[in-house]
Amino acid sequence: MSSAIVLNDKFENSGEFALPESYDGINSHNLHLYVKSYLASLRANSANTKTKAEVSGGGKKPWSQKGRGGARSGSNRSPVWVGGGIAMGPRANKNYDLKVNKKQKRLALEFALMQKAKHHSLFVLDSLSVESGKTKDAANIIKSIGARDALIVKDLVDEKTFMAFRNVPNAYLIESNELNAYLASAFYVVVIERSALETIVKEA
Repeated sequence: MSSAIVLNDKFENSGEFALPESYDGINSHNLHLYVKSYLASLRANSANTKTKAEVSGGGKKPWSQKGRGGARSGSNRSPVWVGGGIAMGPRANKNYDLKVNKKQKRLALEFALMQKAKHHSLFVLDSLSVESGKTKDAANIIKSIGARDALIVKDLVDEKTFMAFRNVPNAYLIESNELNAYLASAFYVVVIERSALETIVKEA
């Protein structure tokens, strides 16, 4: 059974938070599917080549149909001409979305949390707030955990804590309803409030 590390107010190890046994039986395929879907949803989809109907030029036939000894041509907007339209080029109407059902999303998140716990990279705190609102204090939290980067998960983000973490380059602060498998696996360490993790585990 995988367990998260419980930290006290001084960010010292004070126990364990056991994850459900069902987490250990999940394979990585659901995480693979979710990450592909998540990254596909971020694609800008801004490619837009012009067809021969959209490029400038044309109107007059370049040369006579017969008698010239060369290939016939009707318009300099043809795809075979330099500066002509693009035949079957990329357009902005392509849909890159990849469907992942609700159960797969759930299993992907559970697998990501289980992997963090197995690698001793999932930390639980009763409460995490930076009342001073200072970036230095937020950076010290990451430093005290000994992580090169961290995902901070709170039930509800207060203004002071948001102000403190927003300029810390190696930390990303989110509310518990924003947590997903991609974010959980993308960061070296996940630091989560106990109430948020209990809610996630209870929904299993």
